[in-house]
Amino acid sequence: MIQREDYLNKLIAFKDKQLIKVVTGIRRCGKSTLLELFKEYLLKNKISAKQIISINFDDSMYDNITDYKALLSYINKKIIPNRKNYIFLDEIQNVDRFQKALSSLYLKSNVDIYITGSNAYLLSGELATLLSGRYIEIKMLPLSFKEYMSYFKEQTDLTRKFRMYMQQGSFPYILEFNENQQYINDYLSAIYNAVVLKDIISRKKINDVNMLESIIKFMFYNVGNIFSSKKISDTMTSAGRKISSPTVENYLTAMIDSFVLYKVNRYDIIGKQYLKTAEKYYVPDLGLQRFILGSKKQDFGRNLENIVYLELLRRNYEIYIGKVNSNEVDFIAIKNGITQYYQVAETVTNEKTLKRELKPLENIKDNNQKFLITADEKPLISHNGIQQINIIDWLLDK
Repeated sequence: MIQREDYLNKLIAFKDKQLIKVVTGIRRCGKSTLLELFKEYLLKNKISAKQIISINFDDSMYDNITDYKALLSYINKKIIPNRKNYIFLDEIQNVDRFQKALSSLYLKSNVDIYITGSNAYLLSGELATLLSGRYIEIKMLPLSFKEYMSYFKEQTDLTRKFRMYMQQGSFPYILEFNENQQYINDYLSAIYNAVVLKDIISRKKINDVNMLESIIKFMFYNVGNIFSSKKISDTMTSAGRKISSPTVENYLTAMIDSFVLYKVNRYDIIGKQYLKTAEKYYVPDLGLQRFILGSKKQDFGRNLENIVYLELLRRNYEIYIGKVNSNEVDFIAIKNGITQYYQVAETVTNEKTLKRELKPLENIKDNNQKFLITADEKPLISHNGIQQINIIDWLLDK
């Protein structure tokens, strides 16, 4: 079992705090495993098994717990008085009006609550209203490359393993298939169907499934390109798939809520203002992208950009796309009041390409750190203060 240390340490840090711990992320990214790792930690630290109440609502064993009253009844029977009880509720969005159960359990001083969900709906509406300021969200992603590499005993052949990471994907269980592409495709198909059927179609009550799948393919193919819902609508309509801008917006929202798509807004660095139109979109896993697009050729440079975006998310940065006059900076990353700029390219061995990639960063006149991340296998290079870093070295914190 891969130790998801960054996420596990967050749960440990919030243990026994009067906050509901909410772990969100796309299906099969490792949320259930994280809870298992934390339960192991509790057992090793003198918490008895009787103090742990755990339910996975994807398990048919709990099909009888369909609403908040049944859930409260089940838990209240198991709570041990005068001792701390640790409650784990996996995929809790399957329970009708689960928010009421959480609100009631939260009032108990001897209860520490941990929940997971595969849809942003979990933290909207009534839960946000009832528990405002009483929960902490831990946003989970599939494996980082560093976590992926921890699976292997031999920390060698990094370039091949990185290509494997990009092609086969970063869902943790993928590694169990020992590079068998057919098994991996079957597994990714199951994830895709679960996300589309359970988290998008049923939640949003979408009738035109073919159109939804066309939008998903379109967005997965256009990773890292600037779009607005109107531009997507116009592009789809001109290709013979007529769809209105509001419908596109509805589908994109459903995809974002299900963590199958991430939207990044733009910021004018010189004008110091947020831009309201045209955004970029990224996907949570490139293996899933390859599976969805099939034989369509993907853009390696854009996919590198996607990986950098996800890694910045994991490192808890607030992220924007930068605009500098007519040029674009791939990412503005902000954390603890400190700003960094990132440009991503497949290769800059050609002098003309290098100048093109450096230009947007050179046009930024502040003193914040600037990085150019490429797949070129070169040691750290500085271009007048702009640090060029190999992507594998950056991902492994070298």
